[in-house]
Amino acid sequence: MQVNVEKLSPVLMELQIEVPAEKVSHEVNAAYEQLKKTARVKGFRRGKAPRKILAQLYGPAIRADVAERLMNSSLQEALDDKDVQPLTQPSVEPAELKTKQSFSFKARFEVRPEIEKVEWEGLEAKRPKTEVTDEELEAEIEKLREQHSTLEPVEGRASEKGDTATLGLKFEVLGEEQSEELDTELGAGQLLTFLEEGALGMKVGEEKEVKGPFPDNHPNEQLRGVETSFHITLKELKKRVLPEVDDEFAKDLEHDDLAAMKTALTEQIAERHKQKAEEDVARALVAQLCEKNPIPVPPSLVQQQQQMAQRELMMLAQMTGQNPNDPALIERMKTDAETKVRAGLLMAEIAKAKDVQVTDEDLEKGYEELATQTGKNVARLKVEYRDKQKRDMLIGMILEDKVLDLMEGAAKIAEE
Repeated sequence: MQVNVEKLSPVLMELQIEVPAEKVSHEVNAAYEQLKKTARVKGFRRGKAPRKILAQLYGPAIRADVAERLMNSSLQEALDDKDVQPLTQPSVEPAELKTKQSFSFKARFEVRPEIEKVEWEGLEAKRPKTEVTDEELEAEIEKLREQHSTLEPVEGRASEKGDTATLGLKFEVLGEEQSEELDTELGAGQLLTFLEEGALGMKVGEEKEVKGPFPDNHPNEQLRGVETSFHITLKELKKRVLPEVDDEFAKDLEHDDLAAMKTALTEQIAERHKQKAEEDVARALVAQLCEKNPIPVPPSLVQQQQQMAQRELMMLAQMTGQNPNDPALIERMKTDAETKVRAGLLMAEIAKAKDVQVTDEDLEKGYEELATQTGKNVARLKVEYRDKQKRDMLIGMILEDKVLDLMEGAAKIAEE
């Protein structure tokens, strides 16, 4: 078998494969022998039909079947012989098989780019400060007050921003009358703007008609910009009462006293700052790594990364109302996907050059971190990650973390 290799681009390869005539004849003869044993041909007993008759009846099917088997077997043999690992399923050009002649076909596929050397030492980054300001501590305490606040009925006054209102809504959408009841915090932007403005200043039991358009980025395209009339009834009104910041409040949150709570909160905020600072440093180093090593990236890997990002965006859009089809957002995702793929290829090359390995101890630590993030126990995660794709993804993440540690150790990090 003859195999010619051609690099159409740094990430695209084509194999020209020629199977000898002897091999073709052998496979065709074997196919006819097998067919002869099973074929039912009128006028002949089973196994007695002449090959000439079989060729007239089944010739095209035999040639097509032999061609497919030869392409599959010889392509895999060629890949093993040339030590090539395709990133994509090879695209094979249809080829016609002729008996007693050699059989040639082409296979095209993406491959990882060849990387001679990676410049990764001496990169520069700035590590942000991790000090906690008084304002940050106060903001954290205010969050806790909000979380542990109570709602008390409002009597004798109209609704204000910050109140929690129970609203009854009746409206017509696309020709259908609908009604619903909902609780919302006025002024928090949880309602359509004109609805919220209409609900402010109402008293319990009061009814009002308001009219306005649905937003242009509404998830339902049919409702974008459509003006609709709403009948509002304020059924109940409550105000949020925040607890006092004192020792009793701290004890309710399982601290010895207020001073102990502030110390614990300061440590928590500092830890978040530290984690963000490390992420900023890693992001800066990865950006420089890609800038100094502008290697080509396989389109298929970029597409896979982009699809993963789009799935995450769709989930986020359901919670935030963000338009997942925003062209600028899609373009940014594509750029980010290229950067992630390029960084992954470069970091894999660094790992190979420095013989970075993922040990069983590293995997155990990875499972423990996943358990903390997901709330699942380690034993359950180990069962889930028996799946090869999931396990390989976890190994890849751990490997990249270890390479990042190498890069940071060899980088110039300035403390802000």
